[in-house]
Amino acid sequence: MRVDVVTKEYPPNIYGGAGVHVAELVRALRANGQQTMVRAFGEPVREPDTFGYAELPELAEANAALRTLGVDLPIAQDCAGATLVHSHTWYANMAGQLASLLHDIPHVVTAHSLEPLRPWKAEQLGGGYAISSYVERTAYAHAAAVIAVSDGMRRDVLASYPDLDPAKVRVVHNGIDSELWRRDDSETAREALRAKGIDPDRPSVVFVGRITRQKGLPYLLRAARSLDPAVQLVLCAGAPDTPEILAEVEGLVDTLRGERDGVVWIADMLPRAEIIGILSAATVFVCPSVYEPLGIVNLEAMACEAPVVGTATGGIPEVVADGETGWLVPIEQVTDGTGTPVDPDRFVADLAEALNAAVADPAEARRRGVAGRRRAEREFAWDAIAQRTLQVYREVVDAWQ
Repeated sequence: MRVDVVTKEYPPNIYGGAGVHVAELVRALRANGQQTMVRAFGEPVREPDTFGYAELPELAEANAALRTLGVDLPIAQDCAGATLVHSHTWYANMAGQLASLLHDIPHVVTAHSLEPLRPWKAEQLGGGYAISSYVERTAYAHAAAVIAVSDGMRRDVLASYPDLDPAKVRVVHNGIDSELWRRDDSETAREALRAKGIDPDRPSVVFVGRITRQKGLPYLLRAARSLDPAVQLVLCAGAPDTPEILAEVEGLVDTLRGERDGVVWIADMLPRAEIIGILSAATVFVCPSVYEPLGIVNLEAMACEAPVVGTATGGIPEVVADGETGWLVPIEQVTDGTGTPVDPDRFVADLAEALNAAVADPAEARRRGVAGRRRAEREFAWDAIAQRTLQVYREVVDAWQ
């Protein structure tokens, strides 16, 4: 059986959790002896059975969604000879759908996020959002199986696409390589922190994520006004979706810096080793997302023994065990797909309360961080996830024949 994995993100071109997922899943599948071809957006990488696809120059001035479809077409053609095609995110879904039709092979989709639950993307794509929504809806309707990365995501898939047969929507959680991601509080790591303006001996609240509506960064910046003045706020935040949300975040950071010190904003994409150093020094990691199918970044923090303060939404409660590996912040959300809190001020206050509870008791935070490492190792290992994914492949191929 040859599996062709189709993805927008693949190393070194990774900017989100979906790209991390694909890279780790492919590595685990290949380690299990599964023949796996990778067809990714961007320049080719020097890796066996891995191919890159650049945007078509004829579409250089077109809407971003049309440029995406231009990449999908040659990928679909090149899937000839595959037993099964597995696509990740709407960017690659049309390549998988067309490959399925063209080559008469089953198409498996992994649901990392859902377009109906990200309506703010209309700000980013304009009319392209209608295209991305159409692509996702079509791919899900015709896929042989849909893999959801959490139980929460499965519920969202079925709510967003109620015509889907629930039997074909399977849950296979995201994972973490606990050998690559492990605590590093060496002096070398501490010196690297100092070079970035982070005091490794001062309590810190750490955020890592893209500047996008779903990550909830503006709520965190408002909550940070209530943080103990002794606590640093470290923001590893870049890749803004739009100039508007970047301007909002810049304004909130400027306001916060006018009121307190210890606000460190790193906009560059950092290598893994540097992120590990920051997470290892954190008193607590914070995930204030209003939409999060699972939150692989929470697993990365847990693997580095950082306790997590996370919003009780989406798949986060399936990763963060309240009272054991972190603190869950309650949220009541409107039902228009934006994830907006019904009472934003209440959510901000509850987030601040949880963060202050975490930093006020470093011994308890440390206990929950160690427990988080154990949970990540026990329940989210990539080898087990690859085995569950392979089982989905086998069942789909058997049913197709």
